[in-house]
Amino acid sequence: MLKGLNHLTLAVTDIHASLTFYQELLQMEVHAVWQSGAYLSCGSLWLCLSYDPSREIRPAEKSDYTHYAFTVDAADFTAVTLRLQQAGVKSWKENRSEGDSFYFLDPDGHKLEIHAGDLPQRLAACRKKPYEKMIFK
Repeated sequence: MLKGLNHLTLAVTDIHASLTFYQELLQMEVHAVWQSGAYLSCGSLWLCLSYDPSREIRPAEKSDYTHYAFTVDAADFTAVTLRLQQAGVKSWKENRSEGDSFYFLDPDGHKLEIHAGDLPQRLAACRKKPYEKMIFK
């Protein structure tokens, strides 16, 4: 039986640029760095950055909704969003759902999100205004 997400590995083209982005802008904790990678953490999430030369040849598709969302306290949402915007990160989507969200790209085009809220809050909002054909269990 699965118990949760173990770790997230992102293929990157420049370890230094990605490390700077995740450590300085997103303020993740760095645990180890080597020539072709780094281990960081964000709360209980283990994040691995791994150099992958094929990423330079075959960049990420920009057409789907796959993305990685990180939790931020509601009280910190505006400050974190402002820090990212001032650093010039590119936004890839406008928020249209319950809770504060800011959707942005990392240096390699990975789709990321900061979100203030959790699943119980989302479900409560959906119970008030369900998505099309939504069924609650």
